Amino acid sequence: MIIVMRPDATAEQVDHVADLINEAGLKPHPIQGTDLYVVAVIGDDRLKDSSKFEQVPGVDRIMRVLSPYKMAAAETKPGERTQVRIGQGSGCVFGGTNIPVIAGPCSVEGEDKIIEIARLVKDAGAHALRGGAFKPRTNPYAFQGHGEDGLKMLAAAREETGLPIVTEVLTPADVELVAKYADCLQIGTRNAQNFKLLEAVGETDKPVLFKRGMSMTLDEYLQAADYILAAGNPNVILCERGIRTFENHTRNTLPLASVPELKRRSHLPIVVDPSHGTGHAYLVPDMSRAAVAAGCDGLAIETHQDPSHAMTDGAQSITPTVLKELMDSLARVAEAVDRTCLPLSTV
Repeated sequence: MIIVMRPDATAEQVDHVADLINEAGLKPHPIQGTDLYVVAVIGDDRLKDSSKFEQVPGVDRIMRVLSPYKMAAAETKPGERTQVRIGQGSGCVFGGTNIPVIAGPCSVEGEDKIIEIARLVKDAGAHALRGGAFKPRTNPYAFQGHGEDGLKMLAAAREETGLPIVTEVLTPADVELVAKYADCLQIGTRNAQNFKLLEAVGETDKPVLFKRGMSMTLDEYLQAADYILAAGNPNVILCERGIRTFENHTRNTLPLASVPELKRRSHLPIVVDPSHGTGHAYLVPDMSRAAVAAGCDGLAIETHQDPSHAMTDGAQSITPTVLKELMDSLARVAEAVDRTCLPLSTV
């Protein structure tokens, strides 16, 4: 249930509505939009009696949210889309007219290497740097990342280039440590239904790049996003990274129809990851352009200066030269759909 406040509602009236919600054994979640101030009512639907709120001073109307996800639902922010900024004062904003690109290697391999690739992706026009300090691997004997040392290397790359950094967090115990260094916390596909981890990142003030689970339906995905939002963190960026199907010519199947469908169902910005979505570097440019045409709010592209010697995911990593060429074509596609894909230095 969503309680829409009148434009002239006072802070005291909003507090009174919140008190009534608490008295009913539910949880109030105020949301300040550009034009509307609403209070989402979180809790057991059986306890939600809207009649007691209809005549409360300051209340304009009551809206029922029929979907199982409440905070992520488009009805929560009528006529408005959430914008999420990564990095203090940066122009890396997801959900606006510009389409940012997050680029960098799968893994942080060393300080010199991560600083080098950070410079290269920035020169190519990227808006943020990605790289895994902690790596979840199917094979228990594979490279697992450099841990906190990797986070320090990412911070050094940010200091050198000014690019905000996006990196994955694997466990609730690691959230505080990763948040100390990162500008954006990534939740990977294997943790998409790790609800304790989702709640933990929801208790931070860092934006969250939330990847779809490889076997999740969209309803399951948005309900999982609600764990982050309901914990108090409004800065959630959805990420379509491909799902498992019977098809085997790609690593995953990248269902770009999910982009307009998620935009219809939710107010949250949506990033597409064509690297994991295909598993092949040669498919990344075409699928990136297709994602922009489909309406995505950003891209996450694995980029490595020497993919053949990458420690992880070299087969799906493009080179900085290819990224630069891709950025030029993305700008043309973006213009065709009334968007922009401008480099960080110009936004």
